Amino acid sequence: MLNNIKISQTTEEIVLNVNVIAEIQEIIEELQNKIPKLRDFYQSSKIPIRVTGKLFTETEIEMIKKIINDEIDVEVKFDDVSDLLGLHAIKKTFETKTEISETKYIPNCIRSGQKEEYSGSLVIFGDVNAGAEVIAGGNIAILGALRGLAHAGANGNTMAVISANSIDVTQVRIANLVKEIETKMEKCPICKIKDNNIIIE
Repeated sequence: MLNNIKISQTTEEIVLNVNVIAEIQEIIEELQNKIPKLRDFYQSSKIPIRVTGKLFTETEIEMIKKIINDEIDVEVKFDDVSDLLGLHAIKKTFETKTEISETKYIPNCIRSGQKEEYSGSLVIFGDVNAGAEVIAGGNIAILGALRGLAHAGANGNTMAVISANSIDVTQVRIANLVKEIETKMEKCPICKIKDNNIIIE
């Protein structure tokens, strides 16, 4: 059962909070299953629907709007870059040297379900466990094992790097690039971008 879209309601709108790492096909499939359940609510209400949590391309926005409006006649709004704090949202990539940057230190492990997000660099004095997220505008350095999601250069900085004592995850992200990792990486791997690809040294 997919659980990439969480639906909530305020006095002014219905909010569809989308998992930032979900693929568009997963989102569409789940949306097609969930939107019909809102039809009864919209027989007596016309408050708009706001889609948040993830930045979409114009084509993806039109696809999502069509799925919703085929079932419900309602205004559909999407968050912009500024609404998403500029960390998950990437409209363009750029290069900024990251040897010196503002750094936030986390003196503990990051447990499943927790998320650390910072506009500068992050240093974690422990593990990042499966189901946890660390998202930084700059570098990410993990003194323990990386088993959760790490997204460095999340505002688009292609010079950012990810380092850890070991990496045991399905993927890492730098700027707008993603690398799938199929085997455990040990001996302090460093992930960085080279020739528009993420490489591990």
